[in-house]
Amino acid sequence: MPLYEYYCEPCNGIFEALRPLKEAAGPFPCPVCDREGRRIMPTSFNAFTFRDGYPRRIPDKGTYWHLGKEVKSPVTGPVRPNEHPEINKPEPPAKKLKGDLDIERERRRLARQQKRVEKKEQEAATAAYEARIKKRPPQLDV
Repeated sequence: MPLYEYYCEPCNGIFEALRPLKEAAGPFPCPVCDREGRRIMPTSFNAFTFRDGYPRRIPDKGTYWHLGKEVKSPVTGPVRPNEHPEINKPEPPAKKLKGDLDIERERRRLARQQKRVEKKEQEAATAAYEARIKKRPPQLDV
């Protein structure tokens, strides 16, 4: 039997009733005040269609549902059971704290300073080596 909606003027209420098709146009007693209510057009309407084997509400927004959450594409390819790539995104790496950033910055500064010291020591050693070579008398090859 189809479901019809009725309006009761004294109660100002809308109610539903299951009735045979032959009796649908006639009045039906209100469940609140027992007065007769007249039939009205449905106040709500749900329509569904099928797309890609899934039931779709009309109008179709072109999205899918996965475990009660709206997603843009259906599950395809190898995924773990009950998981969807759009819902179960990997967690982003944790942001470093201000203290950790300060420590990292200080380490880089000390590394640059150490490189400058090593470079100066290397240049001094090279200059000393070149000075020793110039002071030595030339050797004759026999």
